[in-house]
Amino acid sequence: MTVIINRPVRRRPVFHPLPVAAVDRLTDDAIAITFAVPAELRDSFAFRAGQHLTVRLLDPDGGPDVRRSYSICSTPAELAGYGRLRIGVKEIPGGAFSGYAAGRLRAGDTVDVLPPLGTFTTAFDPGRSRHYGALVAGSGVTPVLALVATALAVEPASSFTVVYGNRYARSVMFAEELADLKDRYPARLHLVHVLSREPGEAPLLSGRVDADRFDRLLETIVPADRIDEWFLCGPYGMVTDAQGVLARRGVPAGAVHAELFHVDEPPAPPARPAETSAGSQVTIVLDGRASSFSMGRDERVLDAALRVRGELPYACKGGVCSTCRARVVSGSVTMARNYALEPDEVAAGYVLTCQSSPVTDELVVDYDG
Repeated sequence: MTVIINRPVRRRPVFHPLPVAAVDRLTDDAIAITFAVPAELRDSFAFRAGQHLTVRLLDPDGGPDVRRSYSICSTPAELAGYGRLRIGVKEIPGGAFSGYAAGRLRAGDTVDVLPPLGTFTTAFDPGRSRHYGALVAGSGVTPVLALVATALAVEPASSFTVVYGNRYARSVMFAEELADLKDRYPARLHLVHVLSREPGEAPLLSGRVDADRFDRLLETIVPADRIDEWFLCGPYGMVTDAQGVLARRGVPAGAVHAELFHVDEPPAPPARPAETSAGSQVTIVLDGRASSFSMGRDERVLDAALRVRGELPYACKGGVCSTCRARVVSGSVTMARNYALEPDEVAAGYVLTCQSSPVTDELVVDYDG
């Protein structure tokens, strides 16, 4: 059942076909895609450094579409001034979108793109003076490249230290862009490259960046006691290791931003209720319309809701991107995982519907709130 709700509706981002201006090879398994955003869409695609885009690839045979989220590596100033919006894409073996983009996408093609989302950012201000720090690995450098370029351009009194882990020197994404920033801001940008499979002169910079190595870097090369705000982006193990190290050093949780590009294991399925017949009556609100349906408590809210509202927003379905974020108005859910919402969002009742299962007889979830 669908009911129209008579109230102001928050404008929900929708997909727009954007022309591809360039596809640049970065490494053997990574590319950068530059979109040319028309003037009339620049306000819709305005973003904060560190946010990401969701792209959509439609199945010509009418099957399910492919949606993936990729971080923006360009700056808000480039979009405002030139209409350029650039993302980094790491090619994954068998990857539906990354394989298509690396092998077939060309300048002049169009891609369906959702306006930017994400909280992996900070409020840059020209009057602010901070020392930012980042620990990244592989394609995790993508949003940090935008953060570094924006911070150094917008905040003349701020500096940035980046610890960047890779397997080999040849696998370093955005090596030229980072070198250019280092040349432009030699006294304010400190780059520390750590290679896990390519021995160097310094043993500390040769190996995987685990908790022990990160701790030793903070003792020697990285000015840990002078860094005001941290950005962590990479695989799950590296990010959680770094969070633990920083917490033990007394860094406040609010000063540490984390984003994942990969989660190794799928979450455990929701526990089946004691009575297998138990279910929930769920109402979702989207674009000012309320739709109600029944679902099992061993299902995810997003999966069940897509059966009645196919236009629901989602991308990764892995609890990483926050595209499916919604607010629980009444009832309760349990989330299998959450790598995208900040603690204050959770406290305000927001959940990731791709990871949420109902635990009450009735549930109301608002995508417009």
